[in-house]
Amino acid sequence: MCVESDGCEIEGCSSSDEVQTLSGSMSPALKSTAELHPCKPGHKFRAALMRCRTPTAAAGILSFGNVLNYMDRCTVAGVLLDIQRHFDVSDSRVGLLQTVFICSFMVAAPIFGYLGDRFNRKVILSCGIFFWSIVTLSSSFISKEYYWLFVLSRGLVGIGESSYSSISPTIIGDLFTNNSRTMMLSIFYLAIPLGSGLGYILGSGAKEAAGDWHWALRVSPLLGITAGALILLFVPEPKRGSADQGGRANTRSSWCCDMKALAKNRSYVCSSLASAAVSFATGAFGMWIPLYLYRAQVVQKSAEVCTKEICSSKDSYFFSSLIFGAITVVTGLLGVAIGLAATRLCRQRTERADPLVCAVSMLGSAIFICLIFVVAKKSIVGAYVCIFIGETLLFLNWAITADILMFVVIPTRRATAVAFQSFTSHLLGDAGSPYLIGLISDALQQSYATSVLWQFLSLGYALMLCPFVIVLGGMFFLATALFFLDDREKAEKQLSLMTRPPSTVTVSTETTFQWGEPAHGGQETNNQL
Repeated sequence: MCVESDGCEIEGCSSSDEVQTLSGSMSPALKSTAELHPCKPGHKFRAALMRCRTPTAAAGILSFGNVLNYMDRCTVAGVLLDIQRHFDVSDSRVGLLQTVFICSFMVAAPIFGYLGDRFNRKVILSCGIFFWSIVTLSSSFISKEYYWLFVLSRGLVGIGESSYSSISPTIIGDLFTNNSRTMMLSIFYLAIPLGSGLGYILGSGAKEAAGDWHWALRVSPLLGITAGALILLFVPEPKRGSADQGGRANTRSSWCCDMKALAKNRSYVCSSLASAAVSFATGAFGMWIPLYLYRAQVVQKSAEVCTKEICSSKDSYFFSSLIFGAITVVTGLLGVAIGLAATRLCRQRTERADPLVCAVSMLGSAIFICLIFVVAKKSIVGAYVCIFIGETLLFLNWAITADILMFVVIPTRRATAVAFQSFTSHLLGDAGSPYLIGLISDALQQSYATSVLWQFLSLGYALMLCPFVIVLGGMFFLATALFFLDDREKAEKQLSLMTRPPSTVTVSTETTFQWGEPAHGGQETNNQL
């Protein structure tokens, strides 16, 4: 039997148990029997709610929210051709949708990182989900005369989703440690390819079922509101650093100090630049590959050019989006699983396993992604095979990169570190890559604007920039491997000092002082010594 903080008796508890209240505080010692009173229905509900707030359940809910984040992000790409025809815009202008989204996302990330290191994280997460869900739903009612308003709505969605991506990994980092943390972060980041793939499928499927692409933007908001409510009810707010070395961080540095420390952390800087290379490629691919494969089928005369505003399921663009979405889901599952297994195996041989696995996977991915543009003109099946292998290798490093950050950054500045890593990766990566690819494609098409073959080739030439960026990312992961052990050791030492409980050292029978406090009256203390 145990007692909640208001004196209500709760069934099913042992005498040594404590019950956590909704506010997050733990109940005091058991109250005397005379103070007990029967539980009201609301109290029983609260008690049942507390029993559901397990770390595993919290990680599952946070992963579900991450799936929705990326599903909403890629729904637009699943109906990109329909949007382009509806608003009558060029490749570069439709590529601006993703660029504006990512720009607002990365600008808001440092702000949410600062807030996440200092305030209640799950409240920030829930408010962010509610915000982007409402904006996405509202954007589905914008008419074709207001394309600028549709672009603006994607920017607002980016702000809402930024709060989630910046903060949620730090909650998982404070609920688990070591291999358990690697496992849970792998599941969490599995949501990136899973949600992205489902976004393509949802976009194409909802448009086909309703006969209108606007309905593609009306499904994920309902799921988003559900996820926000689940986070408020079932996700706890763990103490920062509670899972590391069995304690919690007792001190917090200023924001300027945090930024200086992160700038000097070589592993963090190099892995952030490598993440930017991954973001560049995934952002460009997610936006343009379905359209590129559709144009390839038109060139091969296995598909006809869609001239209608809403293309039906018989058109190849629908199947390209659907197949690419399915491949993204499968390769995401496979890539994260292989990355987790490879990291565990390589850790037995070298302590630098995490960055080395990322580097090898990046360099291997560049080879197969480059082959996509070689074989696509002749064989769509061959292009899909290269996409499958290239994406699998590329998706290997998402969870591992997050784990590298957890190893080399102390808990009290992890939200800031995640936010600025996100800012850097988007600023140098997918913030500009969709628009840049569209701009290059438009520039190459100027001479032969009406040629179907040249439309296909120009987009392929523009996308060839991605493999070179991926190789550069692999080099940054190799650099991370050089500094990883030193930076991890520094973080562990700093954390051990921060989690050390206050202790009193007796110098003599007359003088005592606390660790970290100056002795008052220096000369007098020396005399006592």
